[in-house]
Amino acid sequence: MSLPNLLFLITDQQRADTIEAHTACQTPNLDRLAASGSQFMRCYTPNPICSPTRASLMTGLLPHSHGMIDVTHAVPTYRASFDAKLPVWPRTLQKAGYRTAYFGKWHVERSNQLQNFGFDRYEVEQYQQKLGLVEVKDELAVRGMVRQKGYRDFLLYGVSDATVETLPEYRMYSDGIRFLQEAAEDRERPWALFISTEAPHDPYVALRSYYQRYDLDDISQPVNFDGDLAGRPGIYRRIQRVWDELAWEDFAQATACYYANCTMIDEQVGRILATLDALDMRENTIIVFTSDHGDYMGEQRLMLKGIPAFEGVYRVPLILNGPGIPAGRQVKEIVSLLDLAPTLVQLTMSDVFPGHGRSLLPLLQGRASDWQSEAFAECHGQRFNYTQRVLWRGDDKYVFNGFDEDELYDLAADPHEKQNLAGDPERRSVLESMASRMWEIMRETGDSNMTQAQYGMFRFAPVGPEADG
Repeated sequence: MSLPNLLFLITDQQRADTIEAHTACQTPNLDRLAASGSQFMRCYTPNPICSPTRASLMTGLLPHSHGMIDVTHAVPTYRASFDAKLPVWPRTLQKAGYRTAYFGKWHVERSNQLQNFGFDRYEVEQYQQKLGLVEVKDELAVRGMVRQKGYRDFLLYGVSDATVETLPEYRMYSDGIRFLQEAAEDRERPWALFISTEAPHDPYVALRSYYQRYDLDDISQPVNFDGDLAGRPGIYRRIQRVWDELAWEDFAQATACYYANCTMIDEQVGRILATLDALDMRENTIIVFTSDHGDYMGEQRLMLKGIPAFEGVYRVPLILNGPGIPAGRQVKEIVSLLDLAPTLVQLTMSDVFPGHGRSLLPLLQGRASDWQSEAFAECHGQRFNYTQRVLWRGDDKYVFNGFDEDELYDLAADPHEKQNLAGDPERRSVLESMASRMWEIMRETGDSNMTQAQYGMFRFAPVGPEADG
C-alpha cells in the first residue's frame, strides 16, 4: 500500500473548548472531523506563545533545546535563535519522497526560507499581518479598544464588513486546494500539506457575516470570571488590572468575535475536506487539526495569553483522523504537542523520530495502560524573562514560578483553578513529588541552565534537583 498523505491544519491562539460541545462556538466541520476520528481532550502545548511552540512542533523538542524561546520578530537574536541544524520531521518526509508544501503563518525561525526545513513549495510572507502591536485602520462597525496612559491604544475586537475572499485565511486555503489538485495528477507520490492560519489570534476582528451568527446572550461568563487571583503570583494580578476598565459586555463582544473567527476557519476546513473528497483522497490521508496555544478569553478576568499558566492557554485542540486512527474516540489521557512529531513520522513512514515527545500510537490502539499520563511545558517569559515550568500528572498540576510563589491545582476537584494548593501542608507531599518529577524531566531533556542552578540564591523550589522522585 502507498504511503499515506498528510494534511496538517494549525491555527493560532485557539482554545481547546472551541471545538467542544459545552461552548457556543460553532465548528460543524471540525465536529464531524472529530466524530470520524480521535479527539484528544487533554492535549497541552509546551509553551504559551507561538514561536517556541511552533519550533517545538517541527523538532519535537522543548524550547530550551531548539533555542526559539521567544517570538521570532519581537526580541534580539539571543532570545530567539533557532538551531537550524536540528532535525525537523517535514525534512524526514521530504527525504522519503513526499511532495511537501506550507501555506500561512510560519514563525518557527527568522529566515522564512522553508526550503531549508523540508518544504518544496511554500508561501508565508504574503499572509503576515499581525506583527507586534497591531493597528487596524479599516472602518469597523464595532471597535473595542483598550486605552492606558502612556501606551498606544490597543484594538481588542471589532466587526468588519469585508468579504471572506479578502482574508488571508481564505487565500491560504485556496492555495492549499490548488496544491491538492496538482498532487492528484501524480497519485504515486504521497504529499504533506501544512496550512497555518493566524486567526483567531487577536485582535479579534471578525467579519459581520460570521459575527451575526452569535447572540451575546449565548456567551457564558467563565465560572472563574470574578476571581481576584488571591494566592497567585503578584504579576498575575498586575496583568489582570490591564482589563479593569472592561465590563462583562466587552468580554462577551470579544468572545463573540473570537468565536466568529473560529467559525470562519471551520468553514475553510470544510472547503479543503470537500476537496479531498472530490479528489477521492480522503481515505488515504491523515488529517491533523490543532493550535499552538489557547487564549484566556475571560478566564480569571484575563485576555490573550502570557505568564498566568491557566488551562485556557495551555490546553489546545487536537484531532487526528485517517488511516490507522480510530473513529469516534475521545482520548482522556494527558498528551503534548511534542508527541505529534514521533506520531506522524510513525503513522506515515513507520519510522522513529527522536525528540522529547512520545508516539501516540499506544493511545490510538487502545493501550492506555502503556501510557504515562503527563505533560510538561516551559515558559521563558517573553521579553520580561519570567522563568516558569508547568507539569501535569493525572489530576495534579504544578507550576514552578521562578519569580514568585509556586502553584498547585487539583484539576479534578477544581477544574477552574480557583484555589492554589501550593501552601497547603496536607498537599506538601504532592508538591514535592511534582517538583521532583519536574527536575527529573529537566535532567532527561538537558535543561542544565535549571538543574545546575544550585547556588544559594536559587534554592527556592519545594525540593532541589538532587531530590529522588
